Amino acid sequence: MEISEENQKLSHSNKRSIQDKDSMKDNIKQFISYFFVGGIAAVVEWIMFFLFANVITLNYILSTVLAFIFSTTTNWILGRAFTFKNSKSYKNNVGKEAFAVFLVSAIGLLFNMFLMYIFVTVMGFDSVIGKTASKIVATGIVFVWNFLIRKLVVYRQE
Repeated sequence: MEISEENQKLSHSNKRSIQDKDSMKDNIKQFISYFFVGGIAAVVEWIMFFLFANVITLNYILSTVLAFIFSTTTNWILGRAFTFKNSKSYKNNVGKEAFAVFLVSAIGLLFNMFLMYIFVTVMGFDSVIGKTASKIVATGIVFVWNFLIRKLVVYRQE
């Protein structure tokens, strides 16, 4: 009888281990998908900023905001289609989903701006290389933050 209980415990433990491995693989796939979706959204943001600021000649702040709206919309649509496609969090409420995604993205934008202020103004990375490196680091930090907030809060598994 004791052997049977131990076998059941081992069997349950093995199942949990396999589920954990599958879950880890799913998380990695989802992160990679988010990376590509985010890359496409970044390119959309850069192109839209260029068009608004240089072709239409809008103020750079307004151009930044408009490019952010286009980029976030792209990120939301592609993320919904590819990265978080199995989420049922907002199955019947697309407006609430869009609001949540834009809110997270806006907070990410503020977080990015705060990090840039810390790196460039406070820490003194004010050269071309310093600003560029600061932007890369800030973008990386905010990218991970955005992914985790979307995965764990916006598109949490119920």
